[in-house]
Amino acid sequence: MSDYLEWIAAFLGLITVILVVRRSIWNYPFALVMVALYFFEFVHEKLYSDALLQIFFFLINGYGWWMWRRAPAMEDGVAVERMSISLRMTWLAATAMASLLWGWAMASLTDAAAPFIDAAIAGSSVAAQSLQSLRRVESWALWIVADLIAVPLYWSKGLYPTAGLYGIFLILAIVGLVNWHRTLERETA
Repeated sequence: MSDYLEWIAAFLGLITVILVVRRSIWNYPFALVMVALYFFEFVHEKLYSDALLQIFFFLINGYGWWMWRRAPAMEDGVAVERMSISLRMTWLAATAMASLLWGWAMASLTDAAAPFIDAAIAGSSVAAQSLQSLRRVESWALWIVADLIAVPLYWSKGLYPTAGLYGIFLILAIVGLVNWHRTLERETA
């Protein structure tokens, strides 16, 4: 993929996450184009878990768009919810196990550049995106983990616009966690 298209994907990603932080349903059209572009970039870089992740993102963004359209609306965006502690632990354990198994498969079956690191990004991102589609505040904690792992990996592969984008995603994930938590407190007050 050309540097030009990587920059476009990064710009669309920035728009997407800003709109998610604001709980705007309009994040989804931008996300669909962004993940389509990133699929090709990650295949080119032999980051196969991330490439397959883009297919998942495309599908889950369609689902999320549908779910958010049906969600209770608030004055400034969709309503959000929190998970129980036991459900959090279940999601965490399942995410860790799936990431390890996926990393092992990538290490064993492909010439992946960083199979376990890439799988950790993919696993936490799948869980985060799934929870985000369900409007769960905890999705942001998983995005923070994914971003902390992704920035150094993408930088090491020379994907500087993407590494920079994920650095911005990290900041926005922190902002999103705080904003969604405040929204939840307002909803329950």
